[in-house]
Amino acid sequence: MINNVATWFELPVIDMPRAQGFYRSILNATFKEEEMSGYQMAIFDAEEGAVSGMLILGEHYQPSATGAVVYFNGGADLNEPLAKVEANGGSVLMPKTPIHDGECGYFAMLLDSEGNRVGLYSQA
Repeated sequence: MINNVATWFELPVIDMPRAQGFYRSILNATFKEEEMSGYQMAIFDAEEGAVSGMLILGEHYQPSATGAVVYFNGGADLNEPLAKVEANGGSVLMPKTPIHDGECGYFAMLLDSEGNRVGLYSQA
């Protein structure tokens, strides 16, 4: 991770089971649950050395639709995770959009079940 610009992210949540359910459905994510100093955490499982992060519930953490944006790997085709967003309590803000006519892949923006604005990226 030393060569990556970003090394960790934390997404604030209001309802931990709902947030985990959202990301399990949209990204097929799995989590390691922990609690520390009164904070509930669900750490995204990732390969060793990969940039990862967690969902976090606790004081000083408030979901935001206007702050920094974390982009998740949308898999082989963004249409697949995007089709699951609304059924899992989120909303699509920007549909699958080509970057430089698709030469640099595709992105989409959404609000997660907690009100965080996040992005998805894929090559196709």
